[in-house]
Amino acid sequence: MSTSYEAAGVDIAAGERAVELMKARVARSRRPEVVDDASGFAGLFDVSALLRYRRPLLATSTDGVGTKVDLARRLGIYDTVGHDLVGMVIDDLAVCGAEPLFMTDYIACGKVVPERIADIVGGIADACALAGCALVGGETAEHPGLLGPDEFDMAGAGTGVVEADELLGADRVRAGDAVLAMASSGIHSNGYSLVRHILATSDLTLESRPAELSRSLGEELLTPTRIYAQDCLALTRAGGVRAFAHITGGGLAANLARSLPGSADAVLRRSSWTVPPVFEILRSYGRVPEAEMDKTFNLGVGMAAIVAPDAADAALRLLQERGVPAWHLGEIIPGDGTAHLS
Repeated sequence: MSTSYEAAGVDIAAGERAVELMKARVARSRRPEVVDDASGFAGLFDVSALLRYRRPLLATSTDGVGTKVDLARRLGIYDTVGHDLVGMVIDDLAVCGAEPLFMTDYIACGKVVPERIADIVGGIADACALAGCALVGGETAEHPGLLGPDEFDMAGAGTGVVEADELLGADRVRAGDAVLAMASSGIHSNGYSLVRHILATSDLTLESRPAELSRSLGEELLTPTRIYAQDCLALTRAGGVRAFAHITGGGLAANLARSLPGSADAVLRRSSWTVPPVFEILRSYGRVPEAEMDKTFNLGVGMAAIVAPDAADAALRLLQERGVPAWHLGEIIPGDGTAHLS
């Protein structure tokens, strides 16, 4: 009795169909430095574009979307998690001042449904276009028997470039600098294991419509991650930026502390912003202590910038012009490298 790859659960034709469906959206992320590889085995990028740099440093980052993909699966909405992936990868590059150049993705699934894969990759490509980087390649792997037919996971890697003497970071930070907050679009892509635990152990469901929200909780939880890369680059070009902090797993204080020198602290004022309703809903229904909320969620701050005090007002105006809600979050004082929420 003969058997086949398809009988084992792998549908090559479905994979080829998915590639055809995603091509047009992937093309929209193209940069002029991208070079076509007829074989399709590799993504090519013309690095002669880097000759304009005096001493270019390549920056790289890799990440995933975590268990937020489970909510996408349960709701049958697949075009937003690609934005989450790009935000998690490319905005890490922005922290050091790097311009994003290109990205690759990897999707593992139990069964290739061409339209579903095309939605996922199309979302990645659309977000790459927003971030100013090219999606130069990727891989979709079918894992029957390891993942259920509707299950999937995703990861990505990105590369950027920054001039060596313009590298941002803790060594530039000084007492007296201002800390600016850039609003998150929601929960972004961190803390979803706690979110799912709250959903499993409380009266909340994805279909719930709390009075504080204008849509279902599920729709709110799938809000795509705001992508800050081009906004950070615009701030850097304007001058006065010392460092950035991408507020991801670990929360606001812990991530900001990563951008502080051992001789300075950040004092952050809770009174400077109103935490978005979705966080209070989760805290209340899940009976989550404040300290646990602080170290799990971004609480409405997706990116922080540390800037020279005389550059703060201009930076806030620039962010406003770019449509990014932003405010004066706190200050840098002498200390030992700790960020304090007070």
